[in-house]
Amino acid sequence: MAQGVLDTDHIARLATELEYASPQEILQVAVQEIANLTFACSFGAEDMVLLDMLMSIAPQTTVFYLDTDVLFEETYALRDRAVAKYGIPNLLQVRPKLTLEEQASQFGDALWERDPNQCCNIRKVQPLTETLAKFDGWITGIRREQAPTRANAQVFEVDRKFNLVKVNPLATWTEGQVWKYIRDHDVPYNPLHDQGYPSIGCFHCTRPVKPGEDPRSGRWAGFEKTECGLHK
Repeated sequence: MAQGVLDTDHIARLATELEYASPQEILQVAVQEIANLTFACSFGAEDMVLLDMLMSIAPQTTVFYLDTDVLFEETYALRDRAVAKYGIPNLLQVRPKLTLEEQASQFGDALWERDPNQCCNIRKVQPLTETLAKFDGWITGIRREQAPTRANAQVFEVDRKFNLVKVNPLATWTEGQVWKYIRDHDVPYNPLHDQGYPSIGCFHCTRPVKPGEDPRSGRWAGFEKTECGLHK
């Protein structure tokens, strides 16, 4: 795939051809097809699976994470464990332009309690947009069964929002497959997953999920919001 060129027909063919391929096969093709590729790692369960695979397949791939300055301590600790286990030679910490103090000065204290969309835009979407502008494709841990907003995710697709190729190697996987891989391959994971947190974001906007609740109901509870804006 030519650098900087979105060949939509070719991407659609890859999506069809690799619909039933393993995540490892999808990653192999992504590395071969996209010269300037990156992996957006949140250190969630899915992303830890992909990190384990990617570090075996193409360890020089650039991996970045969005550090909002309000991640759980367990998330920072997992980052350190992942670095110790995998090395991750090209790991980038991506932070917002505004510190928490500057954000509070401009928009008021605890913006996340009043306007979580604006807070996510400042601390996640804007930094992500600037980072992805440097690449031709990105890898994500999206799975179709995670949420209705992700139900149509393809293993290869054109990301119109960021104008690059989006690769979702785990699109067809179930939660059970994710955790089986973690157990079988001794992949480190966030201990908050064992405490009722299926999806982990910033500590102000994440709560445990009760049995029977939607897995993403613990994100931005009390708001009509299920995505931070990175994928939709």
